[in-house]
Amino acid sequence: MPATVWKGNLSFGLVSFPVRLFTAARPETIRFHMLHKKDLSRIKEVWYCAEENQPVERADLVKGYEYSKGEYVVVQAEELKKIAPPTASTMDILQFVRDDEVDPIFLESSYYLAPEGAGSKPYALLLKAMTDTKYYAVAKVSMHGREHIVVIRPTADGMVLHTLYYVNEVHKANAAGRKVEGEFNAKEMQLAKSLISSLASPFKPEVYHDQYRENVERLIEQKEKGQKITAVKQPKVAPVVDILAALQRSLKETAKASPKKTSKKRTRAAA
Repeated sequence: MPATVWKGNLSFGLVSFPVRLFTAARPETIRFHMLHKKDLSRIKEVWYCAEENQPVERADLVKGYEYSKGEYVVVQAEELKKIAPPTASTMDILQFVRDDEVDPIFLESSYYLAPEGAGSKPYALLLKAMTDTKYYAVAKVSMHGREHIVVIRPTADGMVLHTLYYVNEVHKANAAGRKVEGEFNAKEMQLAKSLISSLASPFKPEVYHDQYRENVERLIEQKEKGQKITAVKQPKVAPVVDILAALQRSLKETAKASPKKTSKKRTRAAA
């Protein structure tokens, strides 16, 4: 059974039932260790006290918040538990929204939301009701040292929960300059839409892979075997001067790359 990230109750009006959260996705990266350049031995992380000029054991560490320069207030784990909000044990559904009302920019992390024990029936009821009405649930839950606003959506396999960024965490100032006005003619628009249509297809996430990770794995294998490192040739991107010509070339390249469809007449003839 996968590790439980959070467990408690999901509250839907006066209906409350036990649920668990499991991690739905996490990035897969190649981890490097820090080594001593001289003898390639592993480097050990040491907690160090600047005041006493000596290393400190982990058991002697406490959490402190710097409220003024060099001034700290110590906060114990037991004290944090005492002030945890009710959402630390109960996830309250606050409202229901349409799926297109949630801007994807607010999505943070994804979890599977599963029922536990006697929660199967109310879970199934809420799942079916949300599926039929095409609504997402907005709730609050406390975990990992903070209270999250979350959106819960129904799927064919059960409920999926996404933590959301708060409005003040979305850096709207960085979006400045994205909205631009441009002049283009009907032919350019027609070709742009044609290019979109030629590249349109059902989304199949399994066909995508992390080429950077694969290149790093190959690099490690080549160095391990004492082989020459295979460099990756980087494309030369030139600024587009003639948009119309670039779109036309793009359509031609897309047509070459796409497999040719066999006509029905040829198929019957071959049969």
